[in-house]
This record gives sequence, C-alpha cells and structure tokens, in this order.
Amino acid sequence: MNPLKKEKQHKREQLLQKGVDPYPHSYHKERSTLWIQNKYQSLSVGESSDDIVISAGRVMRKRDMGKAAFFNIQDQEGEFQCYIKKQDFSDKDKNPSHVNEEKDMPAAESASKVKVDSNVNKVNVETLHSWDIWKLTDIGDIVGIEGQPFRTKKGELSLRVKKLQMLCKTLEPLPEKYHGLEGKELKYRFRHWDLVMDLKSREIFKIRSKIIKEIRTFMDNKGFLEMETPVLQSIYGGAMAVPFKTHHRRLDREMYLKISPEIYLKKLIVGGFEKIYEIGKNFRNEGIDRTHNPEFTMMEYYEAYTDYNDQMKQFEQLICYVTEKIKGGLKFTYQGKPLDFTPPWKRMTVKEAIKTYSEQNTDVDQMDLKSLFEYVRSLEPEVDLKNIETTLRNDKNVSSPEMEDLKDELILMAFELIAEKKLWNPTFIMDFPLAVSPLTKKHRQWKSIHKAGEDTKYYRTVERFEPYIAGMEIGNAYTELNDPVDQRERLTLQEKQRKEEGSSHPVDQNFLHALEVGMPPTGGVGLGIERLVMILTDQASLRDCILFPMLKEKG
Repeated sequence: MNPLKKEKQHKREQLLQKGVDPYPHSYHKERSTLWIQNKYQSLSVGESSDDIVISAGRVMRKRDMGKAAFFNIQDQEGEFQCYIKKQDFSDKDKNPSHVNEEKDMPAAESASKVKVDSNVNKVNVETLHSWDIWKLTDIGDIVGIEGQPFRTKKGELSLRVKKLQMLCKTLEPLPEKYHGLEGKELKYRFRHWDLVMDLKSREIFKIRSKIIKEIRTFMDNKGFLEMETPVLQSIYGGAMAVPFKTHHRRLDREMYLKISPEIYLKKLIVGGFEKIYEIGKNFRNEGIDRTHNPEFTMMEYYEAYTDYNDQMKQFEQLICYVTEKIKGGLKFTYQGKPLDFTPPWKRMTVKEAIKTYSEQNTDVDQMDLKSLFEYVRSLEPEVDLKNIETTLRNDKNVSSPEMEDLKDELILMAFELIAEKKLWNPTFIMDFPLAVSPLTKKHRQWKSIHKAGEDTKYYRTVERFEPYIAGMEIGNAYTELNDPVDQRERLTLQEKQRKEEGSSHPVDQNFLHALEVGMPPTGGVGLGIERLVMILTDQASLRDCILFPMLKEKG
C-alpha cells in the first residue's frame, strides 16, 4: 500500500478512537473564500477584524511551524489562507466534530446511547479540540473552520482559526500540486482529481455553464420556448449518422439513442408552436478525435415563418451576444491566432469556397463525375471512395439521377478537403448539394434540369448553411423542407440507398404524416455547444470541454 495512503487510514482510525466522526452528516458553511476576499480586502497589514467567519473547503497546502501552521483551503470560488496556533486552544475547547444526534434526547435515553459502541456513530466521552484535529489533518482533507479575518505581515489576507472541524477524512493522496496530473488521459479518466488540482480546468467548466446560461437567456428573450424530446427513439432521424442501438425488454423491440431532436421539434412546429428550442445530449456512433465525441451537447431551434437567410442573421446575433458576455468583446485570440466576430460575417457558397481556396480556382460545375472523382482522390488518396468507384465501374450512364447524387457527395468531400480548415474568422458556408441534405428545401432559384449554357450556380442546391469558426463547423441550418410529397420521395430514396449499402433506415411515416397535416415555412438551426466552448475557452480539443469524455478501456 502507498505509505501516504496508509498514514491517512491510520489517522482516520485515531479520529474514530477519540470519538470524532470524520464524516459528519452536515456542516453550516456561511461564506465562500471569494466572499471573504471581497469583504475584508480593505484590512491593512497587521490589522484584524472581530468578525467570526464560518467557511469550509479542501486543504490544499500546509506549512507547519511546530506549534503553529499556515494552510490553504479551496472551495468552488478559489483558495484562501488560514492560520492555526496551538496556544489558541485548551481542553475547555474540546469539541467532537461529529453531529451529536443524542443532544435533543431525554437524559436517560441519551446516557444509554453513550454506552453503545457503534462503528457508524461512535460516541465517546473523550473528545479532541481543534489543534488535535489539525494534527490529524492531511492535504486533501475537507474541513470546516471558524475564524477571524486578518492581514499578515507579508500582506496576505487570512483567517485565524478559532475552531476546526473534520468534514471528510480523505484516504487517497492528491497528485503533486505543482505538476498536476501528468498526461491528458489521466486528466480525462480521473476528472475529479483534475478539477481539484487544476483550477484552470475547473474554470473551463464554469465558463461552459455560463455559455449555456447566456444561450438560454438570448433564446428566452427572443420569445422561444424550451422543449424536451425523447432520447430513446424507435426510428432515428434528423442527421446522417450511425446511431447507438439498444433493446427495450418490455416492448421487445430495438430502440435507438437520438442523433438529433430535429424530427420531434418539427412535429411541435406542426402542432402550433412557432419558436422553440432544445439543449440536450445527442449520440452518434462514430469516431473520436479532436472535434468529435460520441456523446455531445447540442442546441436546435426552429422558428416558423422564417428561412435560412433570417436564421443567418439570428445565429450571428446569438453568437456575438454570448461572446460579448463571456469574452467582453468580439475580438480575441484562439490558439494564438486572432479571431474577429464583428458582424456581418462572411458568406460563401460551397462551390465558391472550393474555387476560392483551391490552388487552381477549381470550378466543380465544369467537371464531369469521373473528373471530379479523380480530383477528390488526388486531394486525399486515403479518402474512402469505394462505393462511388464501384458505381462508376458498373454504370456508364453518368447523367442518371444516381450519378448526380454521387457528384453531390464528391462536391461536399472536395469542400471539406480544400476549404474547411481555411475558414478562420466566422464564415457562413451556404447552398449545399441536394443529395447530402435530405431534409432541406431546394434553393428558390434551383433548376431541376441543367441545360447547356445555363447558369449553374444554383443547380441541385438547397437552402442550407453551416457556420465555420477557426476551421471548425459549429452548426448547421436549413430552410426546412415542408412539402410532404418531396420529403417522401427523398426519404424513400434514402431508404433504398441505405439498403444497397447494407444498412437499414426505414422511412418515418409518423413524421411524414405530420408534414401532411401541414408545417408552415420554417427556419431551423443546430449549434454544437462543445465546439463553441472550445473557442471561447481557448481549448484545442473537445475533450477539455466535456467533463467525462469517452475513453478507451484502460489497459
């Protein structure tokens, strides 16, 4: 056994033998460390207050000096220095640190209980005063203190302890204070340790909480209502992703964890709600990397009688509002590079971004399917193009609808390989290919048949945008498809394609019924919370913004 751990266990036993419960049921903490700092900051060097302050926290540092000691306690707000001196205590100050449950009982009943030797609530005539308890206190223990504020000769605001109570005798030693937890994996696997040892890590999650709070404030002030949709779904939908599967024993059927709340929220729009949002967990059975985690937090909101142009403006307002609340302005640095959120944000179509950021100003509209296929392969030889390659080999009719769908997929791949990482300052990428946007309304200037010499800017495009910041997509938005006939055709085609690929994704008939009841023109938006937190807390990885990220099994 670790000798430090063995020593901690020995001190625990000593406390119990002396009649002190090292794990009392409660403690009335009145003031935080931050409150004490603010309240008594005006004390001058050597000056003390007659006030008695009651606080509590974890012991993080000890500087023993024989018959006196300085130590720091840490709570949610920060750290504060305390001073304890042996001569301040005597036998008359002896006080057990457990809550004496017998104090309100009749004398005879209480006396009978004192004779009972219980390992749970051991009560003994012998007790310890605060200095004795201090000598059995280690770094990491949680203590309650009562003391008088004063400023030391070195100018540090402190509390002179008049009473100390053990609230939790810890058994696991903390990692070395100044080196913290070595290795990112340890930080993620033992997040409780990380939060104790690294106040910067704790600050990230405090800011995350503030970000979500400010998002809610913005949405509520705009008249949106917060909703909740099912996590367990019999038919998953709302995004192109692989779901997590589970089984409902009572119903004896396969269920899925939601990949998006989109379908349910649209049903609420059909039902008469006009401005709604949800902040919640989504689950996608896909890879883990710097910007992906299988479980993540997302906000989706829908607003009737709007389109993607309206939502670009509103999304910009939302992010700027939150950024100003968190950063104090719209210009700051992320990973050492300047970011400028000042509106209006840049707007580009998918095809314009490819042309702008490719080395040869590539115009994908001027390329046939085979040329585009070879072009994407040249950009990234490792990209998976097996399905498209097989189709090309077996089908020479490159103008068929299925071939057009394949070209749409290649256009999106080209954009992701060429432009995505170069979109640093906030940019809206608009007008995505039809085949990769099955729930989105076709562009209002879209032409169903491409004719020679005709402007191809809006050919097979839909009204969809994705906002990019620091090379990352942080959201997704549509002018929502509300034509039930068009939607049925697209979902039926999607089901057919999935079957050909060896997977199953049945058409959601309940959703189509909702569209047939009638959904007004609607703009819908999704926002990835963790990616926004990454940017506003200057973190390079999503894992540093998720308290308990998904990890491989240890060993």
